Amino acid sequence: MYDHRRLGRDLDLFDTDPLMGAGLPYWLPDGAAVRHALEEYVREAERAAGYRHVYSPVLGKRELYEISGHWSHYSDDMFPPMALGAEEVVLRPSLCPHHALIYRSRSHSYRELPLRIAELGGMYRSEPSGVLGGLTRVRSIQLNDAHIFCTLDQAVAEAGAALELIGRAYADLGIRAARHRLSLPGEGGKYVADPHLWQRATALLREVLDASGVEYEAVEGEAAFYGPKIDVQITDPSGRESTLSTVQIDFHQPERFDLHYIGADGAKHRPVMVHRSIIGSVERAVAHLIEEHGGAFPAWLAPVQLAVLPVAEAQEEQADEVVRQAVARGLRAELHSPGEGTLAARIRAARLVPYQAVIGQREADDALAAVRLRDGRRPGAVPVQELLDRIAARVGDRGAELWADAA
Repeated sequence: MYDHRRLGRDLDLFDTDPLMGAGLPYWLPDGAAVRHALEEYVREAERAAGYRHVYSPVLGKRELYEISGHWSHYSDDMFPPMALGAEEVVLRPSLCPHHALIYRSRSHSYRELPLRIAELGGMYRSEPSGVLGGLTRVRSIQLNDAHIFCTLDQAVAEAGAALELIGRAYADLGIRAARHRLSLPGEGGKYVADPHLWQRATALLREVLDASGVEYEAVEGEAAFYGPKIDVQITDPSGRESTLSTVQIDFHQPERFDLHYIGADGAKHRPVMVHRSIIGSVERAVAHLIEEHGGAFPAWLAPVQLAVLPVAEAQEEQADEVVRQAVARGLRAELHSPGEGTLAARIRAARLVPYQAVIGQREADDALAAVRLRDGRRPGAVPVQELLDRIAARVGDRGAELWADAA
């Protein structure tokens, strides 16, 4: 069993410091490389699915969250307001109020809908110190969030497409969903009191789940304060379950922010707001990926994709040239020079790197590289350009297979 907290430190991916504070991890270069690759994957997948990206500030006036309902239903999980002259501003606990304002800033016709906007943005939650742990529960969160503004007739199709997008991402990332949950309200006063809106949203989400064919169970007490949601659950190696991805249909915030579009009849109509997150928080996603793969990330996610190992100092110049060529191809490559230890020791140190290229004198003379794969296979000596072509193709395809036709 892998613990991402131990592996993350052993592999120099992330760490914490008491002066920064609990629940506020920082990313080291290798961890930042994994995070960057993951974020670029998400942005690319969203662009291909018709989303347009925005940026919004991590602060908002307290009044914004009073309108959205966060202040009355969620303030226990928010950081205290900060005085800014006569105003109070708050670190945002969610991106959806900001996206509602972005939608509201321009008039919209029914012809523009569905309007899909996405953001990888920061948000902050005042988590109790007792629940903080590694990257899975933090106070500073980078959230993969998106909101689709659409007509009522479009809501089920849009939510269904979001669920499909989540499934494709899990396949690319090597993540397995433990179960799908329809999260409903429970007892208590944390929920918006509008039974009609809850019933409408729940019925639509059931339609989405039934059409998708996935098995699910309805669980009370797990809904957002403003509406029900589909939660995609994952489990860690210890069997602890958490939510990674969500899809929600929201009638509440469009009403609170008085959102509208102009319909074919020339009149104003209220849009539906579909919330969706492919990978949830980047922190939790990376924590799960560390544990799922034991630090041996898929080649396209690996912090170092190619380790180049000259046998002796005489081949160091040629090995360095291989690194330069790899970097020019957009690959993450590093030189492991003889000064770092014996060849066997350097091979062991780079055991989690998907590809190793050993350069001896014969390889240096003939522009070859003796290839070693992370899974133990040795395809043998191949031309350097062929090796780089193969790695670039595998990384570009985001495939799980390292070398499909190796002996």
